[in-house]
Amino acid sequence: MTDVDTIKRAIANDGFAIIENIYTTNEIDTILLAITQAGIINPAYGKTPGLFAIRRFLKEVPEAVHAIFTSKLQAVITGLFGEAYFVVKSIYFDKPAETNWFVAWHQDLTISVDKKIEAEGFGPWTVKHNQFGVQPPAGILQDNFTIRIHLDDTDEYNGALKVIPASHLKGIYRHQAEGNDVETVKICRIKRAASC
Repeated sequence: MTDVDTIKRAIANDGFAIIENIYTTNEIDTILLAITQAGIINPAYGKTPGLFAIRRFLKEVPEAVHAIFTSKLQAVITGLFGEAYFVVKSIYFDKPAETNWFVAWHQDLTISVDKKIEAEGFGPWTVKHNQFGVQPPAGILQDNFTIRIHLDDTDEYNGALKVIPASHLKGIYRHQAEGNDVETVKICRIKRAASC
């Protein structure tokens, strides 16, 4: 899916879109090389056997920024959301099968901020790895978008993202337990170099 109008319709109707061929093989390799060269000594990097995460990724691995924000990605973002966008959170996860974990149904409702300032409509607050997070008012949440970049192929057998189409139209929404599940679940089978 590369036509901006088609992607806009998918996002408006379903809350997400899978966009293929955003990156070249060389661009993905450049991102992976930057991650490899970043090392594991920084406290922002969570490392356990077989599991690796980097919070504040763009700050911690600045060598990857140019490879991520290619002219192609920027054109897609501008076409979909306009030019007045900025990053509020960046995380890298490597989740091998032997150390993968269950993630409950949820909406991403927080943004990362530099410091805690009490402001009407902002809360509750969290702190993860010395980084403040807060849930902003609904109007700000509605203007947020997430880009998930796949550095390898992902399907239902290795941790594909699962989404509930159109759940974003319900506002802040608490999905019921799977035993009562009557909603359609979409498994995002995504190839390396695609975005969701």
